[in-house]
Amino acid sequence: MHFLKYKISPVLIKNKLNQKIFRIYRWNPYLNKKPWFAFYPINLKNAGPMVLDILIDIKNKQDSSLSFRRSCREGICGSCSMNIQGVNKLACLQEVPKEPKFITIYPLPHMYVIKDLIPDLTNFYTQYKSIKPWLINTSPINLQSKKDRSELDGLYECILCACCSASCPSYWWNHDKYLGPAILLQAYRWIIDSRDTNHTERLKFLNHKMRLFRCHTIMNCSKTCPKSLNPGKAIALIKRKIS
Repeated sequence: MHFLKYKISPVLIKNKLNQKIFRIYRWNPYLNKKPWFAFYPINLKNAGPMVLDILIDIKNKQDSSLSFRRSCREGICGSCSMNIQGVNKLACLQEVPKEPKFITIYPLPHMYVIKDLIPDLTNFYTQYKSIKPWLINTSPINLQSKKDRSELDGLYECILCACCSASCPSYWWNHDKYLGPAILLQAYRWIIDSRDTNHTERLKFLNHKMRLFRCHTIMNCSKTCPKSLNPGKAIALIKRKIS
């Protein structure tokens, strides 16, 4: 872990009840320096209610070099996932906490960082591709009953924000082999789909001591999911189908 140096924003800090200090992890690969924290004072009366609003305000008014991902601002795209006050969340859905005065923001933990709050998700999406996340069925007609369709509830809503995978200790230490909760949830979404005819091959691919069974049911994934999904349950159901 690099030693984090501290850098104070040049904006004057005044002791106001409606002011918070945002302490944000910074790292630039083009600068020959270690990561540091930058401090940004924000008057909440002049900013939006969500953490993403604050980040946009900082970038527009205080520090244009601050980098982060964002797109929909509605909790749909999953772009703005980051670690806020020690918990992986979507910045667009996270209200600015009333307490404490200092709010700390990191990129998603245990992932390579491209710049500032932007994690490198190359490996994450490569793993997603490996489960073949599309319907495999040669039939020209793919009908589904309401009951079968209901089996997909709690699965299709996943937005691949990676909050759950980045909170999983098994994924931290084995991200090159273990698929992680987000990808396994997506895998189960296709396994359980009544229209898919590739169930056997999908289960055969997952029946591996590292891809699936590296999960130790710690359940961090289900606790941190911003969409209130349950990846841990999906993983358990895959194991049951294989056993």
